[in-house]
Amino acid sequence: MTTTKYSEVWNLDVFFKGGSESSELRNHLDQVKDEIAKLETDVDTLETPQQVDDADKVYEMIEKITATALNLREAGATIGCFIAADTKDKKALLLQSEVSSISARFSTVMLKLQQTITKAEKDVWEELLKTDQLKQFAFVLNEWREDVEQKLSEKEESLITALSVDGYQSWGQLYDRLVGEIEIEMTIDGETKKLSVGQANNLTSHEDPAVRKEVFEKLETAWKEKEEFFAATLNHLAGFRLAVYKKRGWDSVLKEPLMRNRMSQNTLDAMWNAISANKEPFVQYLNRKAEMLGTDKMNWYDLDAPVSSSTKNVTYQEGAEFILEHFGKFGPELEAFSRRAFENEWIEAEDRPNKRPGGFCTGMPASEESRIFMTFSGSTSNVATLAHELGHAFHSYALRPVPYLNRQYAMGVAETASTFAEMIVADASVKAAKSEDEKLALLEDKIQRSVAFFMNIHSRFLFETRFYEERKEGVVSASRLNELMEEAQQEAYGGALETVQPHFWASKLHFYITGVPFYNFPYTFGYLFSLSIYAKALEEGEGFEEKYIALLRDTAIMSVEDLAMKHLGEDITKEDFWAKGVKLCVKDVEEFMIIASEER
Repeated sequence: MTTTKYSEVWNLDVFFKGGSESSELRNHLDQVKDEIAKLETDVDTLETPQQVDDADKVYEMIEKITATALNLREAGATIGCFIAADTKDKKALLLQSEVSSISARFSTVMLKLQQTITKAEKDVWEELLKTDQLKQFAFVLNEWREDVEQKLSEKEESLITALSVDGYQSWGQLYDRLVGEIEIEMTIDGETKKLSVGQANNLTSHEDPAVRKEVFEKLETAWKEKEEFFAATLNHLAGFRLAVYKKRGWDSVLKEPLMRNRMSQNTLDAMWNAISANKEPFVQYLNRKAEMLGTDKMNWYDLDAPVSSSTKNVTYQEGAEFILEHFGKFGPELEAFSRRAFENEWIEAEDRPNKRPGGFCTGMPASEESRIFMTFSGSTSNVATLAHELGHAFHSYALRPVPYLNRQYAMGVAETASTFAEMIVADASVKAAKSEDEKLALLEDKIQRSVAFFMNIHSRFLFETRFYEERKEGVVSASRLNELMEEAQQEAYGGALETVQPHFWASKLHFYITGVPFYNFPYTFGYLFSLSIYAKALEEGEGFEEKYIALLRDTAIMSVEDLAMKHLGEDITKEDFWAKGVKLCVKDVEEFMIIASEER
C-alpha cells in the first residue's frame, strides 16, 4: 500500500502566485477598492425600505456586499498567512496595513447599509423578513437592527472606524512585530540555536527539567526587557476600547464580547461558577504531578512536563495518519475532508525560525478552502493541536452550502468544532496505549487540556476583567500588570502553583488581537459544549456525523442558548449543564491518580 507523503509547508500560490510580491494580489486589492467605491455610491443612494416590495433592493445589496466581503477576506487571510509564516516579511506587513485601511472603509459601508435598512418601521421590517428573498437572513438582519440600536450615529461610528486604523488596529500589529523580533538562544544536545518564540514555547514540554526551566527563564527575561512596550501597547488597545464603550453608554466591558458570542451573562456566570465549584480534583492532580516530578509544589515551567518516559516523539506523517484513521471512525465526511487538507497542502507545520507563535485556522471563503498554521515539533500535544485546527476547517467546510451572511459564527461555537475534533484524537490515543505507563502519559495529555481550559483560561479571564476595571481609572503600569497576572494565576489554579508566569500578559497574543475582545472564555465554552456533543456522538455511534453537521450549520443563525436547546435539549444558563461536563473531565483525573499510585 502506497502512503502519500504529506508536506509540512502550505501552498499559498493557489490564491496569489508570488507571495507578498504577487502581482495577482496587487490587482486583487485594487479590484476590491474599486468594488468598495461602487458600493459607497450604491449605499449612498439606497433608501430605507418603506414597503415589502423593497425586499428586492435589500437582497441585491446583500449580494453585492457579500461578493466584496469574500474578496476582501481572501486577501486579508492570505496576507495574514504570509506574516505568520515569516514575521520578517516586510512587504507583507505593509500589505497588512493597507488591508486594515481597506477593511475600515468597507466597515463604514457596511455600517451605513445596516443603519439605512434597519430604520424601517417595525411593521414593514417584520413583513420584509417574511419574504422569500430575506427570510433566510432573518436572524442576522434582526441582529443588525439590534446592533444599530446599541451604537452611536452613523457619522460617529464611521469616525471611530476610520480612527481605529492607526489608533487601534496598528497597536495590535505593533505587538506582532515586537514578538517577531524576539530570539531565544538555547543549547540543546550540544547544539546552540536562536529560536523564535513559537519554537521556544515548544520546549516547555521537554523531558529535561533543566531545559524547561531555562527556556522559561529566558522567555521571561525577553518579555521583561520589552515589558514597557508591551504594557503601553496593551494600555492603548484597552484605552481605545473603553473610550468607544463610554461614548456608546456601555458600562460593562463584557457587553461587546457577549454580544459577539451571542451569549447571555447568565450563561457565562453559570459556566465559571460550575468550574470554580469543581476545581479541587484538578488541584489534587497538579499536586500529584509535582510529586512525580520531584518537587513539593507545581512550578509554571513544569505544567507541560511529561510524566512518563514512554512518551515518544511523533513525526508529522505519523500524526496525520493517526488523525485520519480516527476521524474516519467518527464519520466519512470529516475523514475525507481532512485527507484533502493534507494532500492539497493546506497546512503549515514546519519547525523553523521566524514563524509567529501559536496555531490558527483561517478561511479563504472565495476559494472555499482553509489554511492551518502551527509549528510541529513531534509531541502528542502537537497532534492534538493539528486535530483542533482541522476541526475549525471542517466547520467552515460544513457551512459551504449556507449563504455567506449566515456563516459568521461566533468564537465560542468556533471552538466547539475544534475541540470536538481534538477530543476524538485524544480519546483514541488513550485507548491505543500499549502499556499502563503510556496510558498514564496520554491521560495526562488530556487532563492538561482540562487544566488549560478550567485554570489557564480562567486566569486570563480574571486578569483581563480586573485589568479593564483598573484601566478605566488610568494607565496600568507593567509592574501592576505583573501583579494582576500573578494574582489571577494563583486564584485560577486554586493555590496549586509554587511559581507563576508574571509576564504571561505580555506573552499571550490573544490579549492583543483587535478583532476579538476577551479572547479567552469562548475557549472554555467550546470545550465544555463540545463535551456534551461528544457524549451524544458516543451514545448514538455511527450516523451521528449528519446531525453534527446540521448543528454546525446553525451556529451562525441563533444564540448559543437556542443552539443548545435545539440540538442537545439542554438549558445552558444553568450550572448543572456545565457541571456535567466538568465531571466528565474529572473521570480522567481519577483514572490518572489510580495508575499513578500503582506505578509509583
